[in-house]
Amino acid sequence: MADRSPALFLGIDAGTQSARVGVCTADGVMLSSASSAYPTSYPRPGWAEQDAADWWRAICQASRECVSRAGVDARRIEGISFDATSATVLAVDREGEPLAPAILWMDQRAVEEAEQVTRTGHPILKYVGGQDSVEWMVPKALWLKKNSPEIFRRAHHILEATEWIGFKLCGAWTTSLCTATCKWNYVSVEGGWQKDFLSALGAADLLEKWPSEVVPIGRPIGHLGAGAAAEMGLPSGIPIAEGGIDAYVGLLGLNALGTSRMGLIIGTSNVLFVLNDAPVFSPRFWGPYPDAVLQGKWVIEGGQTSTGSIINWIVGNLPGCNGGNMGGRSAALSRLEEEAAALPPGSEGLVMLDYWQGNRTPRRDPRARGVIFGLTLAHEPRHLLRCAYEGIVFGTRHILEEFALAGVTVTGAAAGGGGTKSSIWLQMTADVCNIPISVPRDADACGIIGSAVSAATGAGRYASLSDAASAMVKDDRSVMPAGNAAAYEPSYRKYLALYEGTKELL
Repeated sequence: MADRSPALFLGIDAGTQSARVGVCTADGVMLSSASSAYPTSYPRPGWAEQDAADWWRAICQASRECVSRAGVDARRIEGISFDATSATVLAVDREGEPLAPAILWMDQRAVEEAEQVTRTGHPILKYVGGQDSVEWMVPKALWLKKNSPEIFRRAHHILEATEWIGFKLCGAWTTSLCTATCKWNYVSVEGGWQKDFLSALGAADLLEKWPSEVVPIGRPIGHLGAGAAAEMGLPSGIPIAEGGIDAYVGLLGLNALGTSRMGLIIGTSNVLFVLNDAPVFSPRFWGPYPDAVLQGKWVIEGGQTSTGSIINWIVGNLPGCNGGNMGGRSAALSRLEEEAAALPPGSEGLVMLDYWQGNRTPRRDPRARGVIFGLTLAHEPRHLLRCAYEGIVFGTRHILEEFALAGVTVTGAAAGGGGTKSSIWLQMTADVCNIPISVPRDADACGIIGSAVSAATGAGRYASLSDAASAMVKDDRSVMPAGNAAAYEPSYRKYLALYEGTKELL
């Protein structure tokens, strides 16, 4: 008989560019991982779409590869959980087949609908800083209803990537409490969804198109179906635990669950979280979100829509970077980072506004756009890269300052995501924000680890998500401020003024 111990857990992380799957032990050691990419299309300016079938293909391929690489008996896997990009909205029929491309989180088409939501002035909006983001579920669903009425009519469910992946795994139609709270205007302490709010938008019928069972992260929702198991190369019947938004599940993978210890996800975009013991209301950031990660805790969230995507754009468009060849880009980025690190703070006069796809917080302006200011013939690619990193970390500092003004204290951060591989990015963040940053083991895979934390909790290995995160997440290194925050101050002040000076033009 095969040895079925110790237990293993499978974490699925469906991000913006790829699906990553990892096999983890009960103490959080990732034995192996694999990834499979999928494309994004940009059919119009401000639009971004993906094919949901690509997500599932990538998940299945990465699952087979990572289990094979781990060289383990798949029967030892005792739990699976998952995360996906938030506010990636998909209309499906009764069988779960997509009726149209998924509207990706970064898609900005629903500006008018987001403004319509804000004009209701409904009290529920105080839990999102007074206005919905153009990225979120309700504005995008309203856009579908107005512009694709036949798709809307035919849709059995309108949901997010997270909910669809859960259905593909175990056949259950559930709504993650995490996604519903943070992106669908669901507020547990107010009784959930507010029908009068949706009625004021002419969208009360949305309640019929959302899965009605709302489930917190880590709660069992079913077992891996035979069809999904065959495609993933796994045995059927493995318990499936409810997932959530990638960045929020990443909080579990960082163990950033204590008050004043901020979770900082550095990736295609940046997300900043603090779990507060009490609600804090402000129009400058998102939340407070009750129970979105842990019962009884309030999530305060800030975000930057374009961060790593800006770095990718700069490097990908420079000569000698081999275009779409990721190996070429990686080598070119390493070279440029070395050159940029040798420059003084301030990039010798260059300042970048990081609003290339609008601003989430604290400006909350989807129409804002990026600016590179101060160019001269003396500037080189290394200046462009450094000013891009500086602009990104200035945006991070701006959010932290708004947190502080509202009474949300941040004394340190735990960082995760692909950006943690960049020493210049991490050090600059510590310097400009003047906070120590801890980086846990497998920081660039915090979504996988967080999903494994959820899986282990759902399988009963741990009594709570907090217990699981404490047991499975270990810090690997720390980045301390180097004491040169003052050197960035002049450029930071220009950064703040640059938006005010250009917003009417933009």
